[in-house]
Amino acid sequence: MADQRVAVFEIKKYMVIWRQLEVREFAGVKACIRGLVRCTGQGASDSEDYRLDVYFLSPDSETPAPQVDIANRRGAIFMAISDIHAFVDILRNERPIFGHLRGDYPQWTSVTTTNEPVGAGDEDYRDSQ
Repeated sequence: MADQRVAVFEIKKYMVIWRQLEVREFAGVKACIRGLVRCTGQGASDSEDYRLDVYFLSPDSETPAPQVDIANRRGAIFMAISDIHAFVDILRNERPIFGHLRGDYPQWTSVTTTNEPVGAGDEDYRDSQ
C-alpha cells in the first residue's frame, strides 16, 4: 500500500446483522449497538481484502470516534439506528460503491458512490429491457 494513511476499496459484499442490544466499548466509549452492516471488498490499488463495519446505535447510545486500522485493512464508523435503511438501500441500489478508510482523518472514513449524471436512473434495469 503506497499511502499508509488512506485506503480505498470497492465494496463487493455486505452483511446486515440485527441485534437486540449489544454494549461494546470502543476507545473508552460504551456503544449500544442495534445493528451492524459489514462491508467487504478489494483494494482499489491492490488486491487485498478490506472491511468497514458500520455500527448502528440506539438513540440513547454514546457515539465513539471512528476506528481505523490501515495496517490490518479494517475500519469502523458509527451511525444512528434510524439511518440503517437508507444505508442498506445505497448498498443495494448503487454501483460501484467504495469504502474509504482514513487514517489521516478518521472522521472522514466513509462509503461513497462515484459521480453520476443527474437523472441517470437504474442503468441495470434499462439495459435489461
